[in-house]
Amino acid sequence: MGTLIVGLVVLAVVIAAARSIWKDKKSGKSCGSCGGGCGGCSKCRTKD
Repeated sequence: MGTLIVGLVVLAVVIAAARSIWKDKKSGKSCGSCGGGCGGCSKCRTKD
């Protein structure tokens, strides 16, 4: 029973993190391969 509860908690954390990353990418806050330094990144919608 304890394993099931821990598994559900871990699953909830993973889902929350994935959702946050997805929302950031969708809103243009995240830069895929440029590590957040968007100055020279052609893939980003926003530049520094």
